Amino acid sequence: MSNLPLYRDPWAKLDAWRKSPVFQKTTVVRNLFPGFGIAVVAFTAYVIADNVYSSSHKKVEEHH
Repeated sequence: MSNLPLYRDPWAKLDAWRKSPVFQKTTVVRNLFPGFGIAVVAFTAYVIADNVYSSSHKKVEEHH
């Protein structure tokens, strides 16, 4: 026998695409903002590097 699914409902074959993992809510939300995670990591690294650099090159202000 064939390994193909047996469709008894005439509309089930037309609606089978809805069960595809591409159209699940978690996949859609994860792919909504591609590169967002990398951007957050890069921005965090930039802020930390800027704070370290500015704290090491702090100017001493003398009050007269």
